Amino acid sequence: MTEKPIPERKPLTAETTQSLPEMPTIVSSKSEGDAEAAPAEWALVAYAGAALGRVFPLPVGPSIVGRAPESDLSLLDGEVSRSHAQILVQAGHVQVEDLGSTNGTRVNGELIQALVGLRAGDRLAIGGHVLKLVFLDPLERAFHETLLDLSTKDPLTGLANRGSVLAEFQNRFGLSLRYDRPLSVVVCDLDHFKSVNDTYGHGAGDFVLHVFGERMLATLREADLAGRIGGEEFLTILPETDLAGAGPLAERLRQAVASTPIQLPSGILNITCSLGIAERTAADLDAGQLLARADAALYKAKTSGRNRVCQG
Repeated sequence: MTEKPIPERKPLTAETTQSLPEMPTIVSSKSEGDAEAAPAEWALVAYAGAALGRVFPLPVGPSIVGRAPESDLSLLDGEVSRSHAQILVQAGHVQVEDLGSTNGTRVNGELIQALVGLRAGDRLAIGGHVLKLVFLDPLERAFHETLLDLSTKDPLTGLANRGSVLAEFQNRFGLSLRYDRPLSVVVCDLDHFKSVNDTYGHGAGDFVLHVFGERMLATLREADLAGRIGGEEFLTILPETDLAGAGPLAERLRQAVASTPIQLPSGILNITCSLGIAERTAADLDAGQLLARADAALYKAKTSGRNRVCQG
């Protein structure tokens, strides 16, 4: 399908901001008789779709919503155009306009044809996503983000949990297949992890997993997603990445784990990991086939001596 390129972003004018709702003011009281304005911001909260529960803060100025990774609000959905809509926040007003998307943009169920003003509580439908416009103070935003973390993150590592990373893998595989874009995955397993638990205790094992999660997050790029899919096994999704790009990233993670020992109360512990990488090919008809090839590459790395990267 043919989609329009991301257009030049347009500032609001006096004409376009007339008759739009004013930005509300949130007032909090620190003590009796002493009130001050609390910082707050416009945001979109996903009430339906793959991004369910996510909070997207809206900065002052224009924000592009689309499927493209470089979009300000990136929605990974095959029904979302690469540059789908533009949201404008300026002078206390919020507006939205469709950017010639394939499937259109709807506000409260109505397909929009021009620049439209939004009020708090309005619902924006873009592809399979429904986003509600809200005005959040810091406490409300923290509440939403905490709920999302509890449902999608692994508490030990800070990475995505098994359910959320596998769901995202299915989604990104579908996009890669539909638009014939590169996609690679990395399956990683900590070497001899059982002996860590047996020798130092499960508390030490949990700490090792925590440190590994930190090192993985520090290695990944913004568009990548990593999650824990087993006790000491992890999956990393690399969109828009072929094997030539996946290999160096996996090697950086291997080195980050192996090069710095972990300090435990009982002493220094050296940890290594083995990694298997695979890129989607025309032969991969579903996400499971791609994951199986990466898992086979991981097995090769383990049986070849561990602490290495192999490709499938």
